[in-house]
Amino acid sequence: MNNKLLLSVLTASVISFSGCATIADMAGADSATLNMSATQGFNKTVQEAQSQKTLDTSSSTYKRINNIFKRMSPYADTMNQTGQKFDWKLAVLKSDTVNAYVAPGGKVVFYTGIVNKLNLTDDEIAAVMGHEMTHALEEHSKQKMGAQVLTNLAVGVGKSYVGSAGGGLGGAALDLGSQVGVGLPYSRNLESRADQGGLMLMAKAGYNPSAAVTLWEKMAKLPGAKGSALLSTHPSDGARIEAMRKNLPAAMQVYNARR
Repeated sequence: MNNKLLLSVLTASVISFSGCATIADMAGADSATLNMSATQGFNKTVQEAQSQKTLDTSSSTYKRINNIFKRMSPYADTMNQTGQKFDWKLAVLKSDTVNAYVAPGGKVVFYTGIVNKLNLTDDEIAAVMGHEMTHALEEHSKQKMGAQVLTNLAVGVGKSYVGSAGGGLGGAALDLGSQVGVGLPYSRNLESRADQGGLMLMAKAGYNPSAAVTLWEKMAKLPGAKGSALLSTHPSDGARIEAMRKNLPAAMQVYNARR
């Protein structure tokens, strides 16, 4: 096979989500292995945060995030089609960093800055939570890794994961977020899927999906928003907000049915 044909085949495979997941399996990044690796990374993140006294387990911000996490987790379980049971865990880190991410198997990390700096309502926190949970449920990390394998093979480059801003935190949180968390924006479509799935998940849990729009409107107004950690991988733009508005009616129908 000549180089041009090989590149064409690889490019086509990158575009296919199932293709990326299959490549990840072939590269040893199957779902069970990824979930186990993410658990180890999450535990290391928690231990490091404990030693640095940056793990939040008692503030009012933590309690709000944790209550929403616990309320949404059972609904997330009903949407799990990965073939692997998720062991949902939450870590809230004390930092002004405006960020949140998820690692395979349901390991969610929130920075207090995203709630405090944006003055988020519970519904808006649920919008962030639903978005991140959907990333895990649809195994976007696995697809990202498969795409990375293909990209490395096609262009002959080395490791190129995109890290998150640290906010003065330890390396374990950065490693978990950049290596197995959803961070590399190789496909805008994955973000759209997480947005749409997040709307439905928060609606099922009884949170108003319209808060997803106000969340991203707040994001866009942040000083220096273009350089923020969350916006570097979760681009907030007019097209994205408009897409959310188009998906709102279906989510609102689910939400209103609960009332």
